[in-house]
Amino acid sequence: MEDTLLIRIYGNMTELFVNRANELKNLQILHTNHCGPKLYCTFKNGICYEFVKGTVLDKWLVREPRVFRLVAQALARIHSIQLENGSSVQPVLWKKLSTYLSLISASGDDSPSCVRFSSEVPSLEVLASEIEALKQHLSQIKSPAVLCHNDLLCKNIIYNEAQGYVRFIDYEYADWNYQAYDIGNHFNEFAGVTDVDYRLYPSQQLQTDWLGAYLETYKERRGMAGAVTEAEVHRLYVQVNKFALAGHFSWGLWALLQSRYSKINFDFVRYAAARFNFYFRMKADVLDMKLP
Repeated sequence: MEDTLLIRIYGNMTELFVNRANELKNLQILHTNHCGPKLYCTFKNGICYEFVKGTVLDKWLVREPRVFRLVAQALARIHSIQLENGSSVQPVLWKKLSTYLSLISASGDDSPSCVRFSSEVPSLEVLASEIEALKQHLSQIKSPAVLCHNDLLCKNIIYNEAQGYVRFIDYEYADWNYQAYDIGNHFNEFAGVTDVDYRLYPSQQLQTDWLGAYLETYKERRGMAGAVTEAEVHRLYVQVNKFALAGHFSWGLWALLQSRYSKINFDFVRYAAARFNFYFRMKADVLDMKLP
C-alpha cells in the first residue's frame, strides 16, 4: 500500500468547463500548505497523485460528530490559505454559472440539452433569471473569497479512524470562491448523489456544531483574536444556507452538461431536476433569513 498511487482520467469534454492549468496550480498551493495530496505527474487526459488511506465517507458517517468536526477543521485549514503576494482574488461562482449557461445555450436544437430538459427542469430563461436574482441577493452578503474545494461531497472525503484525521481528494473544481458557498455546498451533499434525499440536509443543531468547530480553527489560523461567539456562528449559519442555494445551480447546470457529454451511466437530468426542485422549495424561507 505504501507504493499505491491514484490515477484520475478526465471526463469526456470536461475541458469545456474545467480549467486544467488552474487545477494544477491550486493542487500545488494546497500541497505546499499541507492541505492536499502530492501531485506526481500529469498526462494528456489525466493526472497521477498521492493515495490517501482511509474510509470514504457516506451519508451516514458524514453526520457523526467525531467525523464532521474533523471535516470542519480540515476545510477551515484550506480556507485559511493566503496568497504569498497578498494579491486580491475574485470568487469564481458567477463566472462558472455563466459558463455553464452559455455552454448549454450554445447546444444545437437536436441536442439533449434542448430536447429532454424542458419537461423535467425549468427552462434556461427561468434558470438565468433566478441566477441573476440570486446574484443580486448574495452579493450583498460579505462572505470572504477563500481557496475552496468546491466539490466536497462524501466520496471526496477520506476518514482515517486509526490516525484521527480526514483528508480531501479530487480537487478538480478547487478555486477561489465564497467561504459560505463551499460550506453550504458541502451541507447540500449530506443528501447523497445516487438517491438524493434532502430530508438528510443537516439540521440547524448539526450545522451549529459543525460551524463552531470550523470557526475555532479558522480564527486561530487567521490570527483572529477572541473565542468563537454564538453571534459569529449564527451569522455564518445564515450565510451558509443562503449560499447553499447557489450550490444547487452549480450542480444542476453541471448535471445538464454531463447529460450531454458524459459516458457515465447515470441519470444526470433526474439529478438536475432534484437540485432545482429543492432550490425552489427552500428559496423563499432561506432568502427571508436575516443576518444578525
